[in-house]
Amino acid sequence: MGTEAVEIFYTNGFSKICNETHQTINETHPVDDSWYEETIDDDLKWSFALNRVLHKGTSIYQDFALLDTKRFGKVLVIDGKMQSAEVDEFIYHECLIHPALLFHPNPKTVFIMGGGEGSAAREALRHKSIEKVVMCDIDKEVVDFCRRFLTVNQEAFSNKKLNLVINDAKAELEKRTEKFDLIVGDLADPVEGGPCYQLYTKSFYERILKPRLDENGIFVTQAGPAGIFTHKEVFSSIYNTIKQVFKYVRAYTAHVPSFADTWGWVMASDQPFSISAEEIDKRIAERVDGELLYLNGASFISSSTMNKTVYLSLLNETHVYTEDDARFIPGHGVAYRH
Repeated sequence: MGTEAVEIFYTNGFSKICNETHQTINETHPVDDSWYEETIDDDLKWSFALNRVLHKGTSIYQDFALLDTKRFGKVLVIDGKMQSAEVDEFIYHECLIHPALLFHPNPKTVFIMGGGEGSAAREALRHKSIEKVVMCDIDKEVVDFCRRFLTVNQEAFSNKKLNLVINDAKAELEKRTEKFDLIVGDLADPVEGGPCYQLYTKSFYERILKPRLDENGIFVTQAGPAGIFTHKEVFSSIYNTIKQVFKYVRAYTAHVPSFADTWGWVMASDQPFSISAEEIDKRIAERVDGELLYLNGASFISSSTMNKTVYLSLLNETHVYTEDDARFIPGHGVAYRH
């Protein structure tokens, strides 16, 4: 999902392209009869009505905006692609964080690559055993922006267990010597010219990421659209790339309404994923503070069963991400446009 810029479309058919940097529109002044539009593919677009544009800006790495929408509440958009929406971000973040932590026998340390909005850290910090969460995001402007405007995560940002690092995740992992129970890829989708497609490559997983996992360590990453028509964009390639590096790999999916698609995640380890739905539910009750809104044992087991088309694509995929041979979803990062 994604366009190259935030576009506000008025009912008269003309659009206002938001190219200015760091413009904030006062919440008391709505933008009447306006729509936000994303290009899902060359012949398919997804649009939703706006109440107002709360903030938008451009860092050296990416464009970002916070929109107040009629259907989905506050929406974070980076490089023209919706990252999360207030009403359903719990689906994405529960699926990203909790399965891996529940499969680990006793997780204490987490390293999050990306995750600048703070929601992944919020979910990890709900686990009672967690002692340290390192959130490493390359873009200070986006992190500061999220800390200011996404009030739902302010408690997570102020948690003493959270260690916020502004750095390239690859460089940060390379220089660190400690190992982690869980490493999370809460990265933007691989787009041409975007800041993070190299963090989806086989060499990165093999040489840098895997050595930073402990013996029972688990790696999990968001893996892009996984719908019947979109799973070959990046999902099957990310899955196949991770299969080259880890002994046990499990893909799973969930529908995220604000993404207008099914979304995919891939979890990997050199230890088997062998607990039942009943044990997952037991661990949720014992380990997690508060109620999960989406995930339970049965839903996770079902989410890792692919339909026939996606199953065969994952089985037969041959592409492996490298620095010189990457796949991208529609949309372009800032570097590409400059």
